[in-house]
Amino acid sequence: MKKVNIIDVAQLAGVSVSTVSLVLRQKGKISDATIDKVNAAIKQLGYVHNVAAANLRSSTSNLIGLIIRDFNDSFCVNVMASVVNYLEKQGYMVFLGHPQNDVEQLQQCLTSFSQQGVAGVIYLDANHRLASIPALIAECPLPTVIIAESTVTSGRDVIGRDNRQAGHQATRYLIDRGHRNIAYLGGTATNLIREERLLGYRNALAQYDLPFREEWAPVCENNTEAAARLTRQLLEKNSKITAMLCHSPSAIIGCLNGIQQVGRTVGKDVFLTQQVSLIGFEDMMHINLTSPRFTYVSASSEEAGRQAATLIVNKIKTPALPSQKIIISGELVLRESA
Repeated sequence: MKKVNIIDVAQLAGVSVSTVSLVLRQKGKISDATIDKVNAAIKQLGYVHNVAAANLRSSTSNLIGLIIRDFNDSFCVNVMASVVNYLEKQGYMVFLGHPQNDVEQLQQCLTSFSQQGVAGVIYLDANHRLASIPALIAECPLPTVIIAESTVTSGRDVIGRDNRQAGHQATRYLIDRGHRNIAYLGGTATNLIREERLLGYRNALAQYDLPFREEWAPVCENNTEAAARLTRQLLEKNSKITAMLCHSPSAIIGCLNGIQQVGRTVGKDVFLTQQVSLIGFEDMMHINLTSPRFTYVSASSEEAGRQAATLIVNKIKTPALPSQKIIISGELVLRESA
């Protein structure tokens, strides 16, 4: 059987080869009627467009290198899915790299990207302790976009989360509902996300002339056992606490356990002294299968992925664009826990 080529498509559609090429590359001003004729011919003939060969001929690339440091980080995984989705809609393919925290592996990853001819790089940072990015990313010669969960210092394009706004929004919501004794549980002492959310938490308390109590914002290792133990100790020493902000999914699960251990329940009624309201900062599906479902400030991971995909494509098409820093605010999603 003869292999179908672009000339066959052009002949069947009754257009020139250059017109078919423009349709395939989504370039030029082509009428919808002509696009429909070309696509119908492609479908009828079963023509498969060889994108790699086309890239070589035109010295362009539809490959984007995506580096993800931590597959255990829910924000990174959700953003990765969003990035891939939006890039594929624009005709790009994603080449994935996972160097973890190894500098040599990161170098190999970037070298592999270069060998594959990627047009740009998206770096999904999950370092919650450093505000800087690896030198290899800072000096990458390709168009580069960084997606960070906490504040990063960089001259590159950056998409970030507004953790301070998230902490402020959650705390203010609880205060507006009548809570005056609100704790914050989770995050290690060196965790930048914790620091940023605590700034928002303290800010909201100050706006309502409520004191910040250091002992009501204990640091905690990222595991459910530690969170449960700290929650129990906190509530046994401070029975007036009626609400808690949970730094992470493990903090939420641990809080649930600790609250039950002291004979209290989770709920939004501030006037029932046995209830404790809980608010998280991630939309974790396995947690929201529980009852009550959890109120949370969304991580806006889909929006972060969309913004990164849009930004990297713009940088590839127009390398001279000035660097941007886009900070995305989360949305408070109200459910039964607060």
